[in-house]
Amino acid sequence: MRYELKIALRYLRARRKEAFISVTTVFTAVGVMIGVAALTITLAVMSGFQQNIKERLLAMSPQVQIHSGEGSIAKYTDVETRARTIPGVDGTLPFIVGDGMLSSGRGISGVVVRGIEPENPLIREKWGRYITAGSFSRMVGNHTVAAPGGGKPLDVGGLAIGQDLADKLKVKIGDPVRMVAPLIAADGSLSTRTGDFVVGVIFESGMEFTDTKLALMDLQHAQDFFGRGDRVDGIEVHLSNLDRTLPVTSELQQLLGRPYYVRNWIEFDQSASAGFAMLKRVYSLVLVLLIGVAAFNLVATLIMVVMEKRKDIAVLLAMGAERRDIRLIFVLKGLIVGGAGTAAGLILGAAGCFALAHYQFIHIPKEVYEMSTPPVAARPIDFLLVALASMALCLIATLYPARQASREMPIEVFRS
Repeated sequence: MRYELKIALRYLRARRKEAFISVTTVFTAVGVMIGVAALTITLAVMSGFQQNIKERLLAMSPQVQIHSGEGSIAKYTDVETRARTIPGVDGTLPFIVGDGMLSSGRGISGVVVRGIEPENPLIREKWGRYITAGSFSRMVGNHTVAAPGGGKPLDVGGLAIGQDLADKLKVKIGDPVRMVAPLIAADGSLSTRTGDFVVGVIFESGMEFTDTKLALMDLQHAQDFFGRGDRVDGIEVHLSNLDRTLPVTSELQQLLGRPYYVRNWIEFDQSASAGFAMLKRVYSLVLVLLIGVAAFNLVATLIMVVMEKRKDIAVLLAMGAERRDIRLIFVLKGLIVGGAGTAAGLILGAAGCFALAHYQFIHIPKEVYEMSTPPVAARPIDFLLVALASMALCLIATLYPARQASREMPIEVFRS
């Protein structure tokens, strides 16, 4: 063991008359520990919120979307085939979007209708986890339901609606509903179309707009109802890795060319992504300053140690120790204290993240955050960055006391 480290370790053990310095050193380490633990837990919770919201946004909205400058896409199956040749594309999903008014005789609500392929594996992957009643197989083909007023039974298609919308309309699986949609003809004239459907799926996503305003319809029924023929409004492209969002967007645009244009989820949800990133940076900065306050307590602690150890420093210098060795002794002492606090803080932070994730003893208003407990996503990279930031602050805090210690003049100390 180098003698500088040995002396630094010995200075951590105080004699009785130096007990105050020892207690101050302990409190300094505890301060660093609390700051590090607070920062790691906050980063884990913020990452959890960001990941949770992003997953729900991406589940409800497309990752990459292809549109046409001509308004709609003809021969969309050819476009899908070409899009699936791009590396990183996991699948495609054509869609139609329209507005309508949905009524059940017991309630009425305006809705955004989205025509989809219920049997597409991507639909089952995206929406399967949110289904509370029914199944997507009830949206395919026609179903016979009793007509309002006891008339001739109707052969109708199925709809998927949110739980909040179902409660508003007072309907359940198998109940008939009627939709009225505005249609604009090629010459600009406005007309309406009325159609009867049956509730085939009820879902609950946790997103207010999705659960109260969205109705999913089989793509063929949507094409017929909204007069699209064999065209679609766009094509969703799903990725196997979201990190390839920008490269895939660029490659799709180059492959398809005009009149197609490609957009991605970063553009759709730019404000939400930027907002969460800004909040995370602000919280991190505040808590790094908290660690900094604790770390700079080292300055006072080490200055007191330097004052107490003036005789020791003078003897070491008189015996031939270099001034850089004296500096190293006090830098090592500060780093040992900071390292102990940082290690304890990381352990405490990891334990706090584990407790939050598994015991869920903190509750938040579900109606506000759409979740009852704060989500936790503890990432090793966050722990590593916190540890590096903490040790860097502790190192900076040791420089001034170490420099002052190395400037002691042995002759002046011996004279006094």
